[in-house]
This record gives sequence, structure tokens and C-alpha cells, in this order.
Amino acid sequence: MSEKALATAGPAVEHVNGLRLRAETLTVSTRERLELINITDRLAEQVRRSGVRDGLALVNSLHTTLALFINEFQPALLDDMRNFLEQTVVRGQYYKHNDPQFSDCDRLNADAHLRAMLLGHNLALQVQNGELVLGQFQAVILAELDGPRERSLQLQILGV
Repeated sequence: MSEKALATAGPAVEHVNGLRLRAETLTVSTRERLELINITDRLAEQVRRSGVRDGLALVNSLHTTLALFINEFQPALLDDMRNFLEQTVVRGQYYKHNDPQFSDCDRLNADAHLRAMLLGHNLALQVQNGELVLGQFQAVILAELDGPRERSLQLQILGV
């Protein structure tokens, strides 16, 4: 998987009652309609920059057709994930959301909304000793389901 642009806008660091809080908006440019992007290293770097040693990193998609989940980031498994999503929620099927009689959405993206519903929109990740706590094969994966587009994630890192 090729490298994607992940920009950071306006980190805000506050100290409240001994806690550090860093909040920022991250942007991601996607290139495909259905794309899986490993954002683990970028999130880990933001955690290291925050100065938080122990706490939580909360990541939230700011879009209804952009999902976040944890899994192994391995090429064959990524193909299986894409196939699973495409077979479970078929793009060409009839959906009321795509029908102008029922909806004003012109993107014909009901399948993307339903796929995002299966995967979820936010994650709470532990931070320990200044690093994200993930298992050996775990990666934080961003799932673009209605691209290509510019997307935003909200990241909050809280701890001591």
C-alpha cells in the first residue's frame, strides 16, 4: 500500500489538573472508492509528540462513510476484507438512500454508509510509556468507503 498524505491541523495542548490534553484534526487524502490505509505509525508519532506517557488516544472519523478499525495489515487479508465488504453490502443493489424519490443524496453511496456501520467510526487506544498499546500484528486501519476524497479525523490524547 502506498504512502498517503496525513496532515495535521492545529494541535492544542492543555494542562488540566495534572493531565495533558492534546486535540487536533488530522486530514487524509484518499485515492480510491474503497481503500484501506494503515495509519498506525502516524497516530503513534502524534502520541509521542503529545508528551503523554500514560493515558488514552481517542480517534474519531468525522465522516459517515469513513471507518476506523483494528486488524492485521497484510496484503492477502486486505484483499479478503475488501471482498467481504463488497459481498456483504453490494454496491449496485437498490437502496432508498440512492433513490431521488426518497433522498436528496446524489453520491449514490448507501453502500458506503452501510459498510461504515459494520466497521465503526471511532477507537479508544491505550497509551503506555508514551506509546500506543497494540498487539504484535495489530494496526489501526482507516477504511475509505466513498472516495476518493479529503477526509478528517479528530484525535484527542489525554493522560499524564
